[in-house]
Amino acid sequence: MSPLAGIHPVREALRAGRPIEYVLIVKGAGGPRLQELIDLCRDRQIPVRFESREHLDRTSGRTPHQGVIAFGAAEKYASLETTAAAGGLHVILDGVEDPHNLGAIVRTALAAGATGIVIPERRAAGLTDTVERASAGALAHLPIARVTNLVRAMEEMKEAGYWLVGLDERAEKSYTDVDLQDSVGIVLGSEGEGLHELTRKRCDFLVSLPTSGPVRSLNVSVAAGVMLFEVVRQRQGRSSETTK
Repeated sequence: MSPLAGIHPVREALRAGRPIEYVLIVKGAGGPRLQELIDLCRDRQIPVRFESREHLDRTSGRTPHQGVIAFGAAEKYASLETTAAAGGLHVILDGVEDPHNLGAIVRTALAAGATGIVIPERRAAGLTDTVERASAGALAHLPIARVTNLVRAMEEMKEAGYWLVGLDERAEKSYTDVDLQDSVGIVLGSEGEGLHELTRKRCDFLVSLPTSGPVRSLNVSVAAGVMLFEVVRQRQGRSSETTK
């Protein structure tokens, strides 16, 4: 479903039970019609985000929005229990907000043989139509688990036998110096802030990508590609050793 703009279209979509990812409402707006929308979202457990009018204007383009925009879910989410039980390679995203970045990461993760992606419910891109298009079809083949508490989800994965490797530009250890051949979760931070402190503390290892020049950090989808294909390189090397 494409984004819906306007109080009436969003209200009718909510009443009809259409799959809604989240709803944007302009800050400071009020009144019974908006409160009805908020109550409908609360009943269906749909996140509501309050943003500036300028943000909604940019999001809607030229479409009149009356202070309300709803984003539809492109795919259903998997459960963390299901994806973690599959073992293998997981990608854990700590607040990636750009849907194009999320779609690109999904596409790269599938190509690298990942078995699941974990995203937080709040302050992160969800499975919108934009993500589906950016993933070039990969979204239909890779389970995505959305969790209420990312730190708790990381603890659950560690209890299930995963090693969690966080990418942090301040880390002294290089990304090539960690064994990525077993059940591993690659933890990537948001576009602006990187890993949050609580997320960083739950990682078993912190690694960095060596860079040169004045720009020290990479776009998160590019960094994801480097990390994921280091996993591929290590696992192919192990396969070559076992066949000798």
